[in-house]
Amino acid sequence: MSLLQSPLASNNKQSRTVGRGIQSIFLIVFTLLLTKGILARLVYLQIVQGSSFRERAESNRIRLLHKQPERGNIFDRNGKLLATTRYPHSVYLWPMVHKKNDSWSKIGARLSEILNIPLNEIEKKLEEAEKDPDYSGLVRIKRDLSLDEITALKEYESELNKVEIHTDAVRYYPHGKEFAHVLGYTRELTREQLEKKRDKGYRLRDVIGQMGVEKAYEDLLRGEWGGQQLEVDGSGRPLRILGQKQAKAGEDLRLTLDADLQIAAEKALGDRNGTIIAMNPHNGAILAMVSHPTFDPNIFSKPKASQKELQQILLGANHPLLNRALRAYPPASTFKIVTTTAGLESGEFSPGTVLPTYASLNFGGTRFNEWNHAGFGTVGFAGAIAMSSDTFFYQVGARVGGPTLIEWTRKYGFGKKNRV
Repeated sequence: MSLLQSPLASNNKQSRTVGRGIQSIFLIVFTLLLTKGILARLVYLQIVQGSSFRERAESNRIRLLHKQPERGNIFDRNGKLLATTRYPHSVYLWPMVHKKNDSWSKIGARLSEILNIPLNEIEKKLEEAEKDPDYSGLVRIKRDLSLDEITALKEYESELNKVEIHTDAVRYYPHGKEFAHVLGYTRELTREQLEKKRDKGYRLRDVIGQMGVEKAYEDLLRGEWGGQQLEVDGSGRPLRILGQKQAKAGEDLRLTLDADLQIAAEKALGDRNGTIIAMNPHNGAILAMVSHPTFDPNIFSKPKASQKELQQILLGANHPLLNRALRAYPPASTFKIVTTTAGLESGEFSPGTVLPTYASLNFGGTRFNEWNHAGFGTVGFAGAIAMSSDTFFYQVGARVGGPTLIEWTRKYGFGKKNRV
């Protein structure tokens, strides 16, 4: 018996079995499916989502630097300038550069020192701009730079990479307080105003008319934004200008006011609270409209008006913002004549009627006080008018009812234009 295996037997046992049958079919199918999956993903990325990705790539490569339009001028009837624009210097930053730049701590500290602004306040402005979906480009850090500040920024220009100085368009009123209530003022819009005005093209730190002619003719005076298209690198550094659109200035406005007559009316009124209105009786044109106390609208154009100045205007005891020429005064106790007539003519009361008066009365869940907070005892119509009792006429009005009161209100001429 041989101890060695035959060569034939050895070859049969070592014959190749891998790749036969179902294994090869599975490998082919798997490869085809994987290839189709890759192709489908490429089609989705290149064709279906291609435009979206291209836009995102362009937005990373291109920045739009907005330029504020010059607001239209306002003139009086004779062409005298009442509101115009001045051009102070402002300092701007590129947020995408400084938020990713290792040297920001050094740049920020130097800016904070020169501008006398806390570093966290500068960073807050950058963060607000970056969060705003409609904001891109430069962020204004400080407006109305002094000559010393401009000199210092130029002196350290080599350290302050991408810190730029530009001129801004700021509203200016040559006559100050004399035309305040008529012209109004402009100011940066609030967050609430921005949300309401965003669809009309307003942007963060945009200015808007807040009162008077500035507010009434905002759409005419505002103008249209312009700007530059800049190509930037991966770090947001500007490389070159791709295109430019000139900002369109707002339209000028000529009023019927006469500047000389307005100033004369202001002087005539002096320190007395009240109003003077001068009107052309032939066509109704307003030649002068003065209200006192008044305020200087240029304060609202300051980059940082003092708290004392703003409090005097916004919270002043004599309400400087109130335009007494246009604000309708309530009829107050003179309306008691209407209530008396309605009560007697309706038959609900006789001339000899007497009623108790009270410290206050409650109507519809609201408490209405007597003016002396005590009442006047029991009085009739003559006594109630003499004492000007509120609670007496509250009772008369409540019994007569709204429709009858409205009827007599109309008969007395309320709600109708005065005849000239």
